Amino acid sequence: MSAVTTTSDHTDPFAEAVGDAVETAAMAVRLLLSVADAVRLAAEARAHRSTPSSPAAQAVAEAAGDLRAHLPPDIVTALVRGAEWPRTAQQLVALRGAGVDLETFLPEVGQVAAGVRDEVLAKAALRRGTSPEGPWASLLRDAFPDDAVRDAILASQTWPEIASTMQLLHERGVDVHRLLAAAHRAGAVVDQAVARVPAYGSALPRTVSRDALRSYGPLTVGLDVPLDLDLGNRERALAQLGVSKAQNSRYVRWAHEAVPGMERTISLLVTTRQWPLIAARMARLEDHGADPRTHLAHLNRDRSWADGPTPGLGERLLRAACAALHRPAGEHPAPPAVIPAAARATSPSAHESTSPKKPSATSNHTAAYRERKAQASRATRNR
Repeated sequence: MSAVTTTSDHTDPFAEAVGDAVETAAMAVRLLLSVADAVRLAAEARAHRSTPSSPAAQAVAEAAGDLRAHLPPDIVTALVRGAEWPRTAQQLVALRGAGVDLETFLPEVGQVAAGVRDEVLAKAALRRGTSPEGPWASLLRDAFPDDAVRDAILASQTWPEIASTMQLLHERGVDVHRLLAAAHRAGAVVDQAVARVPAYGSALPRTVSRDALRSYGPLTVGLDVPLDLDLGNRERALAQLGVSKAQNSRYVRWAHEAVPGMERTISLLVTTRQWPLIAARMARLEDHGADPRTHLAHLNRDRSWADGPTPGLGERLLRAACAALHRPAGEHPAPPAVIPAAARATSPSAHESTSPKKPSATSNHTAAYRERKAQASRATRNR
């Protein structure tokens, strides 16, 4: 009898750890959505509008399907069974109503949630507790740029709750800094999406392509990016960005010459989907009288992009080339972790001119003008 009682009074430690890890992942999802919702409210307040709130019953039905399509089943189950579920569902539906593309937004949330679950389970650090939000506010201010996303988080009425959740995640072994970085990226997506939606009653804009939406940030600072940017068609993308075939050929050659002896490796940069944006950045430098080659030289001075697994080399080269073209030509230190102008660009309210724009009817004329100007500049240097 006593043996049976003892068995029934004790739960399986591993099952307990799994359950706690899944609940922690659900908490991480609620944190991300709370941050995104705070950014949405702040962005809509700046735009003098608001997204109508859906009834809880309707939101629960809609949001459950969205989550099941993109999040692990165990985490979705923990979310829908939680007492906060109606509120979480309303936040998610409000984000979609504000113009956020959930097909882009939720997969990243799902990846973060799965990472948190696995991390907690691996460490099995199941301590509980909360602390004042002061240290977390300091972390936000130190780790992230002074932009609309950070300000919205700190000014939100739910900030104490967000800070307590961060503390609890930290004590369970989660890398909160990495989680906050994901929350900041998600918040930037929300801020941009809300800014693109016009006030109610005004004419709706044309649909923003996925390439235009996903490229927004460091790659597009200062560039005129059309709403229908199509990076899947390189020739069309170059024309949309005002880069002629002759210019592109020249920029491809310069990229290969930037790192002597590694021409095959640099080909990974030239063949990336986002190469036309790098070419457009070079064209912009030439428009301002600069020689892109002096900036590309940073790729040879700082080869940290070569460190890491081979499958991600093309992406690292893309980021390094973007950073190199933003940096002063004669600068020798390693590139900064965050490009200030690019960080500020995550808030459309701070840089409205960098938002994707409608294709210009003069794109071809711009390319021709750039080509003539570049030829004249080279002729002057040759003298």
